[in-house]
Amino acid sequence: MKRFFLAGAAVLAVLSPLARADDKSAVKPIKALLVLGGCCHDYAKQKDILSKGISARANVEITIAYDPDKGTKHLNPVYDNPDWAKGYDVIIHDECCSDVKDKDLVERILAPHRAGLPGVVLHCGMHCYRTEGWPKVVTPWFEFTGLQSTGHGAQLPIAVSFVDKESSITKGLEDWTTIQEELYNNIAGKVLDTAQPLARGKQGKDDNVCVWTNTYDKKTRVFATTLGHNNETVADGRYLDLVTRGLLWSTGHLTDDGKPAAGYEAKK
Repeated sequence: MKRFFLAGAAVLAVLSPLARADDKSAVKPIKALLVLGGCCHDYAKQKDILSKGISARANVEITIAYDPDKGTKHLNPVYDNPDWAKGYDVIIHDECCSDVKDKDLVERILAPHRAGLPGVVLHCGMHCYRTEGWPKVVTPWFEFTGLQSTGHGAQLPIAVSFVDKESSITKGLEDWTTIQEELYNNIAGKVLDTAQPLARGKQGKDDNVCVWTNTYDKKTRVFATTLGHNNETVADGRYLDLVTRGLLWSTGHLTDDGKPAAGYEAKK
């Protein structure tokens, strides 16, 4: 009986590592939808820079919804489907369409986020969907983003400084200065009460929040940054590290020390 017990224990000892390996391999990648296109940016290249850069840093499978239209009035065709967000764990909003103002269309975009779907908002995503009342009131899209912005000045280097160094998103990241870039302004000089600033950008006399998180509709995690106009910035490893951490945080797969949760490291 004793020999049988020891033999059984040996078998379990051999199988346990295999079981752990199987568990790790069974982890499903985070499914992200990257929505981008519209005015003023090289989205044809940035779609690949972002998708490859994020996937190289975490176990994220990215579907690209690229709209080649260069105007500000064109809605990305992905939103034509009422169930446009079905099957995704997070949406990366990187579109630039400030003149899409139809409230019903904007509500279609926001509906899955109201239901709890996490979001990541990059750069010109902050200058979209300015429905009636903007900027005098906080319109629905900006309740989602957590910060209102009306524009930016000339392209100059931005000194990025992290103001919340205890956040899992920023833990261990160092301040840096970008190349020539656009610094978006902050209406009223701050984020909404539902948001938490993570970094500020200083450009000459201008000093604005440029990275933050938001809790939308009391439950949905949103990571946002106004950085990322030029290809060189989007391709900067520091930028991609930041955006990847923000995405992992939004989906609940970022550890307290800023690492991907077990199983969500980049595939080798």
